Amino acid sequence: MRPVLPPWSGTLAAKAAAFITVMCCALAALLGVLVHVQVTNQTVGQARDQALQRLTQATERYEAGDTLRRGAGVDPPELPGELRDLAVAGDRGTMVAEREGRPTMWAAGPVDGERALAVAVDYSQQARTIEGLDRAILWSSGLAIGATLLVGAFAVTRVTRRLHTTALVARRISAGDLDARVNDPRTGPRTGLRMGLRRGLRRGLRKGPRTDPRTDPRAGPRTDPRTGPRTKARPQDEVAAVAAALDSMAASLQGKLLAEQRFTADVAHELRTPLTGLHAAAELLPPGRPTELVRDRVAALRTLTEDLLEISRLDTGRERVELDTEQLGPLAERAVRAAGNGTEVRVVRDVSVETDRRRLERVLGNLVANAHRHGRGPVVLTVDGPVVTVRDHGDGFPEYLVAHGPQRFRTEGGTRGHGLGLTIARGQAEVLGARLEFANAPEGGAVATLKLAVE
Repeated sequence: MRPVLPPWSGTLAAKAAAFITVMCCALAALLGVLVHVQVTNQTVGQARDQALQRLTQATERYEAGDTLRRGAGVDPPELPGELRDLAVAGDRGTMVAEREGRPTMWAAGPVDGERALAVAVDYSQQARTIEGLDRAILWSSGLAIGATLLVGAFAVTRVTRRLHTTALVARRISAGDLDARVNDPRTGPRTGLRMGLRRGLRRGLRKGPRTDPRTDPRAGPRTDPRTGPRTKARPQDEVAAVAAALDSMAASLQGKLLAEQRFTADVAHELRTPLTGLHAAAELLPPGRPTELVRDRVAALRTLTEDLLEISRLDTGRERVELDTEQLGPLAERAVRAAGNGTEVRVVRDVSVETDRRRLERVLGNLVANAHRHGRGPVVLTVDGPVVTVRDHGDGFPEYLVAHGPQRFRTEGGTRGHGLGLTIARGQAEVLGARLEFANAPEGGAVATLKLAVE
């Protein structure tokens, strides 16, 4: 089985910290080994040269018949066997070995046939120097790794924080907040200028006397656009490029949606006048089946136009609620009676809610009308505290509606779509601060659940 890793191990900061640590350890180990080998070779070489020099002097004194100095002797018992064999064989050599518990540099050479003349040089100081060097390498390597890890973690954290901010803004945009922007300072002054222009256009230009910056003393120094911006732009990195691309995409998407909303509102508004005249003309037609069909289609077109206007107002996000205290049970009964389609109302637990009565009745009326139009009876509206459920016994909601919510004029498999009723219901529910969920009952039928906010 694969080991289960903690959640933080998948973050960029953890991966960067692990990478920095491994690279620092590898670099410190490589440099430490190189320094250790270089210094050790140099120290051992100096000690070896000193021992061989004393061996030469001892050999000269021995051949001259003089007394050997301290540390020199023929076949001393402490002489390592390998070095003794080398000297007896007629060669000179050196070796580091223990002598009386202290490190010693031995040098030996042949004398008088199969005998060995050896010289012992104290190697304690050189051994302590190498040990101290090794400790200094370990200490400095640990300090360098810690400092590099802190600096690297700080730098990576700054990058990951900016990436996290960008991800949060992307989630806000996907949730419908099209005003969300990253506004990374490294994207340069141009993005800030575009943001300022967009805010100015959306809020409306303030009216006031126009001033000429060339003659108005209150105006600041002018900057020639050909010579560059007033402030120096910071260098743009990859994270800033992603942030700028996200801001540009959000601005473009917002512009297209605003244009679509304005188009929808304009079309619906312009249709109201001719539809009013058409309705008046239809009322003047003589009685008969054709007249009934014309009046029915005119009424449907008027309802569609009003729905389009309502959706355009909901899309702007400027709807305001008129709160009042209402008993949820009687309010649901009034909404069902207004729909006039024989829906059963069950009040399990009544509750008093602070809500906008007109908007809530609109939501419940649309849910009930949709259940009768696209489902099958019996249709039951249940009030259980702040939760209102509308249930029918038809084929249930389509898969896309349960997964993604209602979509305007969406049709599935050539059947008649759900129009704008559920879309308006969801929009009005959001204005009320409620949550509208769609699901299918296990035994069949569509279930729409409205959860009201209760303080």
